[in-house]
Amino acid sequence: MSANASMEDFEALLNESFELATPQEGSVVKGRVLAIEAGQAIIDIGYKMEGRVDLKEFSKPGHESEINIGDEVEVYLDRVENARGEAVISRDKARREEAWDRLEKAYEGEERVEGAIFGRVKGGFTVDLGGAVAFLPGSQVDVRPVRDPGPLMGMPQPFQILKMDRRRGNIVVSRRAVLEESRAEQRAEIVGRLTEGDVVEGVVKNITDYGAFVDLGGVDGLLHVTDMAWRRVNHPSEILSIGETVKVQVVKINKETQRISLGMKQLQADPWDNVAVKFPIGSKWTGRVTNITDYGAFVELEAGVEGLVHVSEMSWTKKNVHPGKIVSTSQEVEVMVLDVDSAKRRVSLGLKQCQGNPWDNFAEAYPNGTEVEGEIKNITEFGLFIGLDGDIDGMVHLSDLDWNRSGEEAMKDYHKGDVVRAVVLDVDVEKERISLGIKQLGGDPFADATAGVKRGAIVTVEVTKIEDGGIEVEYDGMKAFIRRSDLARDRADQRPERFAVGDKVDARVTNIDKGTRRLGLSIKAREIAEEKEAVEQYGSSDSGASLGDILGAALKQRTGDE
Repeated sequence: MSANASMEDFEALLNESFELATPQEGSVVKGRVLAIEAGQAIIDIGYKMEGRVDLKEFSKPGHESEINIGDEVEVYLDRVENARGEAVISRDKARREEAWDRLEKAYEGEERVEGAIFGRVKGGFTVDLGGAVAFLPGSQVDVRPVRDPGPLMGMPQPFQILKMDRRRGNIVVSRRAVLEESRAEQRAEIVGRLTEGDVVEGVVKNITDYGAFVDLGGVDGLLHVTDMAWRRVNHPSEILSIGETVKVQVVKINKETQRISLGMKQLQADPWDNVAVKFPIGSKWTGRVTNITDYGAFVELEAGVEGLVHVSEMSWTKKNVHPGKIVSTSQEVEVMVLDVDSAKRRVSLGLKQCQGNPWDNFAEAYPNGTEVEGEIKNITEFGLFIGLDGDIDGMVHLSDLDWNRSGEEAMKDYHKGDVVRAVVLDVDVEKERISLGIKQLGGDPFADATAGVKRGAIVTVEVTKIEDGGIEVEYDGMKAFIRRSDLARDRADQRPERFAVGDKVDARVTNIDKGTRRLGLSIKAREIAEEKEAVEQYGSSDSGASLGDILGAALKQRTGDE
Protein backbone atom coordinates (compact mmCIF):
# COMPACT_ATOMS: atom_id res chain seq x y z
CA MET A 1 0.00 0.00 0.00
CA SER A 2 2.77 2.37 0.83
CA ALA A 3 4.53 1.71 -2.47
CA ASN A 4 1.38 2.38 -4.41
CA ALA A 5 0.75 5.55 -2.47
CA SER A 6 4.23 6.86 -3.07
CA MET A 7 3.89 6.27 -6.82
CA GLU A 8 0.62 8.17 -6.93
CA ASP A 9 2.13 11.04 -5.02
CA PHE A 10 5.09 11.13 -7.32
CA GLU A 11 2.81 11.18 -10.39
CA ALA A 12 0.76 14.00 -8.93
CA LEU A 13 3.84 15.99 -8.15
CA LEU A 14 5.19 15.39 -11.67
CA ASN A 15 1.93 16.50 -13.31
CA GLU A 16 1.84 19.55 -11.09
CA SER A 17 5.37 20.48 -12.14
CA PHE A 18 4.44 20.09 -15.80
CA GLU A 19 1.39 22.28 -15.34
CA LEU A 20 3.49 24.92 -13.62
CA ALA A 21 6.17 24.77 -16.31
CA THR A 22 3.84 24.84 -19.35
CA PRO A 23 2.73 28.37 -20.33
CA GLN A 24 -1.00 29.07 -20.42
CA GLU A 25 -2.71 29.42 -23.79
CA GLY A 26 -3.87 33.01 -24.49
CA SER A 27 -0.93 34.59 -22.73
CA VAL A 28 2.14 36.51 -23.85
CA VAL A 29 5.43 34.60 -23.46
CA LYS A 30 9.06 35.31 -24.21
CA GLY A 31 10.99 33.42 -26.87
CA ARG A 32 14.26 33.38 -28.79
CA VAL A 33 14.70 33.37 -32.58
CA LEU A 34 16.33 30.08 -33.55
CA ALA A 35 16.24 30.43 -37.33
CA ILE A 36 14.77 32.40 -40.23
CA GLU A 37 13.56 30.42 -43.22
CA ALA A 38 10.86 30.61 -45.91
CA GLY A 39 9.71 34.06 -44.75
CA GLN A 40 9.18 32.86 -41.22
CA ALA A 41 11.01 33.05 -37.92
CA ILE A 42 11.32 29.86 -35.84
CA ILE A 43 11.04 30.84 -32.17
CA ASP A 44 11.82 28.77 -29.10
CA ILE A 45 9.43 29.72 -26.30
CA GLY A 46 10.98 27.21 -23.88
CA TYR A 47 9.45 24.16 -22.31
CA LYS A 48 10.72 22.27 -25.36
CA MET A 49 8.17 24.20 -27.46
CA GLU A 50 8.80 25.95 -30.77
CA GLY A 51 6.57 27.95 -33.12
CA ARG A 52 6.65 29.81 -36.39
CA VAL A 53 5.79 33.53 -37.04
CA ASP A 54 5.65 35.31 -40.42
CA LEU A 55 8.39 37.91 -40.74
CA LYS A 56 5.88 40.57 -41.72
CA GLU A 57 4.53 40.51 -38.16
CA PHE A 58 7.86 41.89 -36.99
CA SER A 59 7.76 44.90 -39.33
CA LYS A 60 6.14 48.24 -38.74
CA PRO A 61 3.68 49.54 -41.37
CA GLY A 62 5.66 50.73 -44.37
CA HIS A 63 8.98 49.27 -43.13
CA GLU A 64 10.94 46.00 -43.54
CA SER A 65 11.17 43.50 -40.70
CA GLU A 66 14.04 43.99 -38.25
CA ILE A 67 14.44 40.53 -36.76
CA ASN A 68 17.65 38.54 -36.40
CA ILE A 69 18.65 35.07 -35.14
CA GLY A 70 19.18 35.21 -31.43
CA ASP A 71 16.80 38.10 -30.81
CA GLU A 72 14.53 37.79 -27.82
CA VAL A 73 10.92 38.58 -28.60
CA GLU A 74 7.51 38.42 -27.00
CA VAL A 75 4.81 36.39 -28.71
CA TYR A 76 1.23 35.43 -28.02
CA LEU A 77 0.58 31.70 -27.38
CA ASP A 78 -2.60 30.72 -29.18
CA ARG A 79 -2.27 26.91 -28.72
CA VAL A 80 0.37 24.76 -27.10
CA GLU A 81 0.49 22.30 -30.00
CA ASN A 82 -0.90 22.08 -33.52
CA ALA A 83 -1.12 19.17 -35.98
CA ARG A 84 2.62 19.41 -36.66
CA GLY A 85 3.43 19.34 -32.99
CA GLU A 86 4.41 23.03 -32.96
CA ALA A 87 3.13 25.83 -30.77
CA VAL A 88 0.78 28.31 -32.49
CA ILE A 89 2.22 31.74 -31.71
CA SER A 90 1.72 35.34 -33.00
CA ARG A 91 3.81 38.45 -32.75
CA ASP A 92 0.90 40.67 -33.88
CA LYS A 93 -1.37 39.44 -31.09
CA ALA A 94 1.42 39.94 -28.56
CA ARG A 95 1.95 43.48 -29.70
CA ARG A 96 -1.83 44.05 -29.69
CA GLU A 97 -2.25 42.84 -26.12
CA GLU A 98 0.70 44.92 -25.02
CA ALA A 99 -0.59 47.90 -26.92
CA TRP A 100 -4.13 47.61 -25.46
CA ASP A 101 -2.74 47.62 -21.93
CA ARG A 102 -0.65 50.66 -22.71
CA LEU A 103 -3.46 52.47 -24.59
CA GLU A 104 -6.02 51.88 -21.82
CA LYS A 105 -3.70 53.56 -19.35
CA ALA A 106 -3.16 56.47 -21.78
CA TYR A 107 -6.92 56.77 -22.38
CA GLU A 108 -7.66 56.87 -18.66
CA GLY A 109 -4.95 59.47 -18.13
CA GLU A 110 -6.03 61.49 -21.25
CA GLU A 111 -2.48 61.21 -22.55
CA ARG A 112 -1.38 61.36 -26.15
CA VAL A 113 -0.23 58.21 -27.92
CA GLU A 114 2.12 57.78 -30.85
CA GLY A 115 1.08 56.09 -34.03
CA ALA A 116 1.40 56.08 -37.80
CA ILE A 117 -1.25 56.33 -40.49
CA PHE A 118 -0.83 53.30 -42.75
CA GLY A 119 -4.07 52.86 -44.69
CA ARG A 120 -7.16 54.55 -46.07
CA VAL A 121 -10.69 53.27 -45.43
CA LYS A 122 -14.18 54.55 -45.98
CA GLY A 123 -14.66 57.73 -43.99
CA GLY A 124 -11.07 58.03 -42.79
CA PHE A 125 -7.79 56.25 -42.19
CA THR A 126 -6.27 53.36 -40.21
CA VAL A 127 -3.58 54.10 -37.64
CA ASP A 128 -1.05 51.69 -36.11
CA LEU A 129 -0.69 52.51 -32.42
CA GLY A 130 2.23 50.18 -31.78
CA GLY A 131 0.30 46.96 -32.37
CA ALA A 132 -3.31 48.09 -32.05
CA VAL A 133 -5.15 49.38 -35.11
CA ALA A 134 -7.28 52.50 -34.62
CA PHE A 135 -9.71 54.42 -36.83
CA LEU A 136 -8.96 58.07 -37.68
CA PRO A 137 -12.10 59.84 -39.06
CA GLY A 138 -11.47 62.18 -41.99
CA SER A 139 -12.76 65.14 -39.99
CA GLN A 140 -10.15 64.49 -37.29
CA VAL A 141 -7.07 64.51 -39.54
CA ASP A 142 -6.38 68.24 -39.47
CA VAL A 143 -7.84 71.59 -38.44
CA ARG A 144 -8.75 72.22 -42.08
CA PRO A 145 -9.71 69.65 -44.75
CA VAL A 146 -6.69 67.78 -46.11
CA ARG A 147 -6.60 67.44 -49.88
CA ASP A 148 -3.46 65.26 -50.08
CA PRO A 149 -2.84 62.92 -47.11
CA GLY A 150 0.28 61.45 -48.76
CA PRO A 151 2.83 63.34 -46.65
CA LEU A 152 1.11 62.10 -43.47
CA MET A 153 1.23 58.40 -44.35
CA GLY A 154 3.70 56.26 -42.31
CA MET A 155 5.00 59.22 -40.35
CA PRO A 156 5.09 58.69 -36.55
CA GLN A 157 3.04 61.38 -34.86
CA PRO A 158 0.94 61.95 -31.75
CA PHE A 159 -2.78 61.18 -31.52
CA GLN A 160 -5.49 61.66 -28.93
CA ILE A 161 -7.74 58.68 -28.12
CA LEU A 162 -11.38 59.77 -28.39
CA LYS A 163 -13.03 56.39 -27.71
CA MET A 164 -12.01 52.78 -27.19
CA ASP A 165 -13.79 49.45 -26.58
CA ARG A 166 -11.46 46.48 -25.90
CA ARG A 167 -14.21 43.89 -26.08
CA ARG A 168 -15.14 44.97 -29.60
CA GLY A 169 -11.60 45.91 -30.52
CA ASN A 170 -12.58 49.48 -31.51
CA ILE A 171 -10.34 52.52 -31.06
CA VAL A 172 -11.09 56.02 -32.45
CA VAL A 173 -8.30 58.61 -32.44
CA SER A 174 -7.87 62.25 -33.43
CA ARG A 175 -4.91 64.09 -34.86
CA ARG A 176 -6.88 67.33 -35.01
CA ALA A 177 -7.31 67.50 -31.21
CA VAL A 178 -3.53 67.36 -30.79
CA LEU A 179 -3.01 70.06 -33.41
CA GLU A 180 -5.64 72.32 -31.91
CA GLU A 181 -4.12 71.99 -28.48
CA SER A 182 -0.62 72.75 -29.72
CA ARG A 183 -1.96 75.55 -31.93
CA ALA A 184 -3.82 77.00 -28.95
CA GLU A 185 -0.60 77.06 -26.95
CA GLN A 186 1.31 78.52 -29.88
CA ARG A 187 -1.46 81.00 -30.57
CA ALA A 188 -1.55 82.18 -26.96
CA GLU A 189 2.22 82.68 -27.05
CA ILE A 190 2.15 84.65 -30.31
CA VAL A 191 -0.90 86.71 -29.33
CA GLY A 192 0.81 87.54 -26.06
CA ARG A 193 3.78 88.98 -27.98
CA LEU A 194 1.66 91.11 -30.35
CA THR A 195 0.26 94.54 -29.60
CA GLU A 196 -2.15 96.70 -31.57
CA GLY A 197 -0.27 98.83 -34.06
CA ASP A 198 2.53 96.31 -34.67
CA VAL A 199 3.62 95.87 -38.29
CA VAL A 200 4.28 92.22 -39.13
CA GLU A 201 4.71 89.97 -42.15
CA GLY A 202 2.48 87.03 -42.90
CA VAL A 203 1.51 84.57 -45.59
CA VAL A 204 -1.95 84.56 -47.19
CA LYS A 205 -3.43 81.13 -46.32
CA ASN A 206 -7.02 81.46 -47.46
CA ILE A 207 -9.17 83.94 -49.39
CA THR A 208 -12.93 84.40 -48.88
CA ASP A 209 -15.52 86.84 -50.21
CA TYR A 210 -15.15 89.01 -47.14
CA GLY A 211 -11.37 88.97 -46.68
CA ALA A 212 -8.23 86.87 -46.34
CA PHE A 213 -6.66 84.82 -43.53
CA VAL A 214 -2.99 85.60 -43.00
CA ASP A 215 -0.64 83.19 -41.14
CA LEU A 216 1.53 85.20 -38.76
CA GLY A 217 3.76 82.25 -37.91
CA GLY A 218 1.39 79.84 -36.23
CA VAL A 219 -1.60 82.08 -35.67
CA ASP A 220 -4.04 83.39 -38.26
CA GLY A 221 -5.33 86.94 -38.50
CA LEU A 222 -8.26 88.20 -40.57
CA LEU A 223 -7.54 90.88 -43.12
CA HIS A 224 -11.01 92.21 -43.94
CA VAL A 225 -11.71 93.37 -47.47
CA THR A 226 -12.45 96.92 -46.24
CA ASP A 227 -8.99 97.10 -44.65
CA MET A 228 -7.04 96.02 -47.74
CA ALA A 229 -7.00 99.37 -49.53
CA TRP A 230 -8.49 102.83 -49.26
CA ARG A 231 -10.20 102.31 -52.60
CA ARG A 232 -13.21 100.04 -53.08
CA VAL A 233 -12.20 96.36 -53.41
CA ASN A 234 -14.93 94.17 -54.88
CA HIS A 235 -13.14 90.90 -54.06
CA PRO A 236 -9.91 90.18 -52.12
CA SER A 237 -8.54 88.17 -55.06
CA GLU A 238 -8.14 91.48 -56.93
CA ILE A 239 -5.07 92.35 -54.86
CA LEU A 240 -4.08 89.14 -53.01
CA SER A 241 -3.22 85.56 -53.89
CA ILE A 242 -2.77 82.44 -51.73
CA GLY A 243 0.84 81.93 -50.64
CA GLU A 244 1.73 85.61 -51.06
CA THR A 245 3.79 87.26 -48.32
CA VAL A 246 2.26 90.55 -47.19
CA LYS A 247 3.09 93.25 -44.69
CA VAL A 248 0.17 94.06 -42.40
CA GLN A 249 -0.60 96.06 -39.29
CA VAL A 250 -2.28 94.61 -36.22
CA VAL A 251 -5.50 96.64 -35.99
CA LYS A 252 -7.21 94.87 -33.09
CA ILE A 253 -6.56 91.94 -30.75
CA ASN A 254 -9.28 90.21 -28.75
CA LYS A 255 -7.41 88.61 -25.87
CA GLU A 256 -10.40 86.47 -24.85
CA THR A 257 -11.12 84.92 -28.25
CA GLN A 258 -7.52 85.40 -29.44
CA ARG A 259 -8.82 86.82 -32.71
CA ILE A 260 -6.57 89.20 -34.58
CA SER A 261 -7.79 91.84 -37.04
CA LEU A 262 -5.27 93.02 -39.61
CA GLY A 263 -5.05 95.93 -42.02
CA MET A 264 -3.02 96.82 -45.11
CA LYS A 265 -4.41 100.24 -45.94
CA GLN A 266 -3.30 101.53 -42.54
CA LEU A 267 0.29 101.34 -43.81
CA GLN A 268 -0.57 103.79 -46.63
CA ALA A 269 -1.35 107.50 -46.50
CA ASP A 270 -5.04 108.25 -45.95
CA PRO A 271 -6.30 110.05 -49.07
CA TRP A 272 -9.12 111.63 -47.04
CA ASP A 273 -6.65 113.82 -45.15
CA ASN A 274 -6.42 116.11 -48.19
CA VAL A 275 -9.87 115.74 -49.75
CA ALA A 276 -11.31 119.13 -48.70
CA VAL A 277 -8.32 120.96 -50.22
CA LYS A 278 -7.97 118.83 -53.34
CA PHE A 279 -11.69 118.72 -54.19
CA PRO A 280 -13.16 122.15 -53.35
CA ILE A 281 -16.91 122.70 -53.49
CA GLY A 282 -18.03 123.75 -56.97
CA SER A 283 -15.10 122.14 -58.77
CA LYS A 284 -15.74 119.69 -61.62
CA TRP A 285 -14.02 116.32 -61.98
CA THR A 286 -14.13 113.24 -64.16
CA GLY A 287 -14.60 110.02 -62.22
CA ARG A 288 -15.53 106.37 -62.67
CA VAL A 289 -18.86 104.89 -61.51
CA THR A 290 -17.97 102.09 -59.05
CA ASN A 291 -21.35 101.11 -57.63
CA ILE A 292 -25.02 101.80 -58.32
CA THR A 293 -27.75 101.64 -55.66
CA ASP A 294 -31.45 102.52 -55.49
CA TYR A 295 -30.60 105.92 -54.01
CA GLY A 296 -27.73 106.97 -56.29
CA ALA A 297 -24.33 106.09 -57.73
CA PHE A 298 -20.83 106.09 -56.21
CA VAL A 299 -18.13 107.75 -58.29
CA GLU A 300 -14.41 107.27 -57.63
CA LEU A 301 -12.59 110.61 -57.83
CA GLU A 302 -9.21 109.05 -57.05
CA ALA A 303 -7.95 105.84 -55.45
CA GLY A 304 -9.61 105.61 -52.04
CA VAL A 305 -11.94 108.59 -52.47
CA GLU A 306 -15.50 108.00 -53.59
CA GLY A 307 -18.41 110.40 -53.67
CA LEU A 308 -22.14 109.82 -53.89
CA VAL A 309 -24.28 111.25 -56.66
CA HIS A 310 -27.72 111.15 -55.07
CA VAL A 311 -30.56 110.24 -57.42
CA SER A 312 -31.96 113.76 -57.00
CA GLU A 313 -28.70 115.21 -58.37
CA MET A 314 -28.48 112.96 -61.44
CA SER A 315 -30.87 114.59 -63.90
CA TRP A 316 -32.82 117.83 -64.17
CA THR A 317 -35.76 116.15 -65.84
CA LYS A 318 -35.75 112.41 -64.92
CA LYS A 319 -37.17 112.56 -61.42
CA ASN A 320 -38.42 109.03 -60.73
CA VAL A 321 -35.93 106.93 -62.67
CA HIS A 322 -33.55 104.29 -61.22
CA PRO A 323 -29.92 105.50 -61.27
CA GLY A 324 -28.99 102.44 -63.34
CA LYS A 325 -30.96 103.88 -66.25
CA ILE A 326 -28.92 107.09 -66.21
CA VAL A 327 -25.38 105.77 -65.61
CA SER A 328 -23.67 102.35 -65.72
CA THR A 329 -20.88 100.75 -63.68
CA SER A 330 -17.34 101.68 -64.85
CA GLN A 331 -18.71 104.59 -66.90
CA GLU A 332 -16.59 107.77 -66.91
CA VAL A 333 -18.72 110.76 -65.90
CA GLU A 334 -18.18 114.43 -65.17
CA VAL A 335 -19.41 115.50 -61.74
CA MET A 336 -19.43 118.61 -59.57
CA VAL A 337 -18.44 118.62 -55.89
CA LEU A 338 -21.46 119.82 -53.89
CA ASP A 339 -20.28 119.14 -50.33
CA VAL A 340 -17.31 117.62 -48.48
CA ASP A 341 -17.45 116.11 -44.96
CA SER A 342 -13.95 114.85 -44.16
CA ALA A 343 -14.94 113.73 -40.65
CA LYS A 344 -17.64 111.40 -41.99
CA ARG A 345 -15.56 110.65 -45.11
CA ARG A 346 -18.35 111.74 -47.42
CA VAL A 347 -18.35 113.71 -50.65
CA SER A 348 -21.65 114.76 -52.22
CA LEU A 349 -21.50 115.02 -56.00
CA GLY A 350 -23.83 116.31 -58.68
CA LEU A 351 -24.14 115.00 -62.21
CA LYS A 352 -26.83 117.33 -63.53
CA GLN A 353 -24.88 120.44 -62.50
CA CYS A 354 -22.29 119.68 -65.19
CA GLN A 355 -24.97 119.58 -67.87
CA GLY A 356 -26.47 123.02 -67.24
CA ASN A 357 -29.94 123.84 -65.96
CA PRO A 358 -32.27 123.26 -68.95
CA TRP A 359 -34.66 125.94 -67.68
CA ASP A 360 -31.83 128.47 -67.55
CA ASN A 361 -30.76 127.39 -71.02
CA PHE A 362 -34.32 127.66 -72.31
CA ALA A 363 -34.92 131.09 -70.78
CA GLU A 364 -31.75 132.34 -72.44
CA ALA A 365 -32.55 130.82 -75.83
CA TYR A 366 -36.29 131.59 -75.82
CA PRO A 367 -37.18 134.90 -74.11
CA ASN A 368 -40.80 135.82 -73.42
CA GLY A 369 -42.74 136.38 -76.64
CA THR A 370 -40.67 133.87 -78.65
CA GLU A 371 -42.56 131.32 -80.70
CA VAL A 372 -41.75 127.63 -80.09
CA GLU A 373 -42.91 124.33 -81.55
CA GLY A 374 -43.37 121.00 -79.83
CA GLU A 375 -45.34 117.80 -79.49
CA ILE A 376 -48.25 117.53 -77.07
CA LYS A 377 -46.96 115.09 -74.44
CA ASN A 378 -49.96 115.08 -72.17
CA ILE A 379 -53.44 116.58 -71.84
CA THR A 380 -54.87 117.31 -68.39
CA GLU A 381 -58.01 119.00 -67.11
CA PHE A 382 -56.13 122.29 -66.74
CA GLY A 383 -54.11 122.43 -69.95
CA LEU A 384 -51.68 120.95 -72.45
CA PHE A 385 -48.07 119.87 -71.79
CA ILE A 386 -45.79 120.43 -74.76
CA GLY A 387 -42.30 118.91 -75.14
CA LEU A 388 -39.54 121.49 -75.63
CA ASP A 389 -35.79 121.59 -76.25
CA GLY A 390 -33.68 120.23 -73.38
CA ASP A 391 -36.12 117.40 -72.62
CA ILE A 392 -38.41 119.72 -70.62
CA ASP A 393 -42.11 120.51 -70.87
CA GLY A 394 -44.07 123.74 -71.12
CA MET A 395 -47.73 124.14 -70.21
CA VAL A 396 -50.50 125.88 -72.11
CA HIS A 397 -53.22 126.72 -69.61
CA LEU A 398 -56.87 126.35 -70.63
CA SER A 399 -57.27 130.10 -70.54
CA ASP A 400 -54.48 130.53 -73.10
CA LEU A 401 -55.94 128.30 -75.82
CA ASP A 402 -58.45 130.67 -77.45
CA TRP A 403 -59.53 134.29 -77.12
CA ASN A 404 -63.20 133.76 -77.75
CA ARG A 405 -64.00 130.17 -76.74
CA SER A 406 -63.87 128.55 -73.33
CA GLY A 407 -60.83 126.41 -72.53
CA GLU A 408 -62.92 123.24 -72.28
CA GLU A 409 -64.36 123.86 -75.72
CA ALA A 410 -61.01 124.77 -77.27
CA MET A 411 -59.36 121.66 -75.72
CA LYS A 412 -61.39 119.44 -78.05
CA ASP A 413 -59.28 120.65 -80.99
CA TYR A 414 -56.06 119.09 -79.58
CA HIS A 415 -54.82 115.50 -79.24
CA LYS A 416 -51.79 113.82 -77.69
CA GLY A 417 -48.98 113.63 -80.24
CA ASP A 418 -50.07 116.73 -82.18
CA VAL A 419 -47.27 119.17 -83.04
CA VAL A 420 -48.33 122.72 -82.17
CA ARG A 421 -46.84 126.18 -82.06
CA ALA A 422 -47.05 128.43 -79.02
CA VAL A 423 -45.67 131.66 -77.55
CA VAL A 424 -43.43 131.74 -74.47
CA LEU A 425 -45.30 133.70 -71.81
CA ASP A 426 -43.07 133.13 -68.74
CA VAL A 427 -40.14 130.98 -67.50
CA ASP A 428 -39.83 130.33 -63.75
CA VAL A 429 -36.39 128.71 -63.32
CA GLU A 430 -36.72 128.12 -59.57
CA LYS A 431 -40.07 126.35 -59.86
CA GLU A 432 -39.00 124.73 -63.15
CA ARG A 433 -42.12 125.92 -64.95
CA ILE A 434 -42.62 127.27 -68.45
CA SER A 435 -45.91 128.99 -69.34
CA LEU A 436 -46.95 128.95 -72.99
CA GLY A 437 -49.87 130.40 -74.92
CA ILE A 438 -51.44 129.33 -78.18
CA LYS A 439 -54.04 132.09 -78.52
CA GLN A 440 -51.28 134.69 -78.34
CA LEU A 441 -49.91 133.50 -81.71
CA GLY A 442 -52.47 135.69 -83.59
CA GLY A 443 -52.15 138.70 -81.34
CA ASP A 444 -54.68 140.04 -78.84
CA PRO A 445 -57.86 141.18 -80.61
CA PHE A 446 -58.94 143.10 -77.50
CA ALA A 447 -55.67 144.99 -77.38
CA ASP A 448 -55.81 145.64 -81.11
CA ALA A 449 -59.42 146.85 -80.96
CA THR A 450 -58.84 149.17 -78.00
CA ALA A 451 -55.39 150.38 -79.06
CA GLY A 452 -56.63 153.88 -80.05
CA VAL A 453 -59.61 154.03 -77.73
CA LYS A 454 -59.57 155.88 -74.44
CA ARG A 455 -62.07 156.11 -71.64
CA GLY A 456 -64.74 158.74 -72.46
CA ALA A 457 -64.38 158.30 -76.20
CA ILE A 458 -67.53 157.96 -78.39
CA VAL A 459 -67.53 154.83 -80.57
CA THR A 460 -70.02 153.49 -83.09
CA VAL A 461 -71.14 149.91 -82.49
CA GLU A 462 -73.47 147.50 -84.27
CA VAL A 463 -76.30 145.74 -82.44
CA THR A 464 -75.88 141.93 -82.72
CA LYS A 465 -78.39 140.65 -80.17
CA ILE A 466 -81.41 141.89 -78.20
CA GLU A 467 -81.89 140.61 -74.65
CA ASP A 468 -84.14 141.55 -71.71
CA GLY A 469 -81.24 142.94 -69.73
CA GLY A 470 -79.75 144.98 -72.56
CA ILE A 471 -78.24 144.67 -75.99
CA GLU A 472 -75.12 142.87 -77.31
CA VAL A 473 -73.04 144.97 -79.64
CA GLU A 474 -69.85 144.48 -81.66
CA TYR A 475 -66.99 146.90 -81.97
CA ASP A 476 -64.15 146.19 -84.38
CA GLY A 477 -64.82 142.42 -84.17
CA MET A 478 -65.03 142.49 -80.37
CA LYS A 479 -68.25 141.77 -78.46
CA ALA A 480 -69.53 144.06 -75.70
CA PHE A 481 -72.78 144.38 -73.75
CA ILE A 482 -74.75 147.54 -72.94
CA ARG A 483 -76.97 147.04 -69.91
CA ARG A 484 -80.63 148.13 -69.93
CA SER A 485 -79.94 150.99 -67.51
CA ASP A 486 -77.30 152.37 -69.91
CA LEU A 487 -79.54 152.38 -73.04
CA ALA A 488 -80.87 155.93 -72.51
CA ARG A 489 -80.91 158.86 -70.10
CA ASP A 490 -84.65 158.81 -69.86
CA ARG A 491 -86.10 155.72 -68.14
CA ALA A 492 -88.92 155.57 -70.69
CA ASP A 493 -86.39 155.01 -73.46
CA GLN A 494 -84.45 152.27 -71.64
CA ARG A 495 -86.20 149.58 -73.65
CA PRO A 496 -84.01 147.03 -75.52
CA GLU A 497 -86.81 146.34 -78.00
CA ARG A 498 -86.53 149.83 -79.46
CA PHE A 499 -83.28 148.61 -81.04
CA ALA A 500 -82.98 146.07 -83.84
CA VAL A 501 -80.16 143.75 -84.85
CA GLY A 502 -77.97 145.58 -87.34
CA ASP A 503 -78.67 149.05 -85.91
CA LYS A 504 -75.65 151.23 -85.49
CA VAL A 505 -75.57 153.37 -82.39
CA ASP A 506 -73.06 155.67 -80.73
CA ALA A 507 -71.99 154.86 -77.19
CA ARG A 508 -69.54 156.32 -74.70
CA VAL A 509 -66.56 154.17 -73.48
CA THR A 510 -66.92 154.00 -69.71
CA ASN A 511 -64.25 151.39 -68.93
CA ILE A 512 -61.43 149.41 -70.57
CA ASP A 513 -60.54 146.36 -68.42
CA LYS A 514 -57.57 144.53 -69.97
CA GLY A 515 -57.61 141.92 -67.18
CA THR A 516 -61.16 140.75 -67.84
CA ARG A 517 -60.95 141.86 -71.50
CA ARG A 518 -64.18 143.83 -71.26
CA LEU A 519 -65.14 147.13 -72.84
CA GLY A 520 -67.71 149.14 -70.88
CA LEU A 521 -70.17 151.08 -73.13
CA SER A 522 -73.11 153.37 -72.28
CA ILE A 523 -75.56 155.26 -74.51
CA LYS A 524 -76.87 157.01 -71.42
CA ALA A 525 -73.41 158.35 -70.58
CA ARG A 526 -73.06 159.63 -74.13
CA GLU A 527 -76.35 161.54 -73.93
CA ILE A 528 -75.49 163.04 -70.54
CA ALA A 529 -72.09 164.12 -71.86
CA GLU A 530 -73.65 165.72 -74.94
CA GLU A 531 -76.21 167.55 -72.79
CA LYS A 532 -73.51 168.88 -70.53
CA GLU A 533 -71.47 170.08 -73.49
CA ALA A 534 -74.50 171.82 -75.03
CA VAL A 535 -75.32 173.61 -71.79
CA GLU A 536 -71.76 174.85 -71.49
CA GLN A 537 -71.80 176.25 -75.06
CA TYR A 538 -75.33 177.61 -75.53
CA GLY A 539 -76.71 178.63 -72.19
CA SER A 540 -76.26 178.99 -68.47
CA SER A 541 -78.21 178.12 -65.44
CA ASP A 542 -79.70 181.66 -65.13
CA SER A 543 -80.25 182.57 -68.79
CA GLY A 544 -83.90 181.62 -68.71
CA ALA A 545 -83.54 179.46 -71.83
CA SER A 546 -85.15 176.02 -71.61
CA LEU A 547 -83.24 172.82 -72.09
CA GLY A 548 -85.18 172.23 -75.29
CA ASP A 549 -84.13 175.56 -76.67
CA ILE A 550 -80.51 174.89 -75.84
CA LEU A 551 -80.52 171.43 -77.38
CA GLY A 552 -82.38 172.79 -80.39
CA ALA A 553 -79.75 175.45 -80.93
CA ALA A 554 -77.01 172.88 -80.51
CA LEU A 555 -78.62 170.65 -83.09
CA LYS A 556 -78.98 173.50 -85.55
CA GLN A 557 -75.37 174.45 -85.02
CA ARG A 558 -74.28 170.86 -85.64
CA THR A 559 -76.46 170.71 -88.78
CA GLY A 560 -75.02 173.98 -90.04
CA ASP A 561 -71.45 172.72 -89.43
CA GLU A 562 -72.16 169.60 -91.39
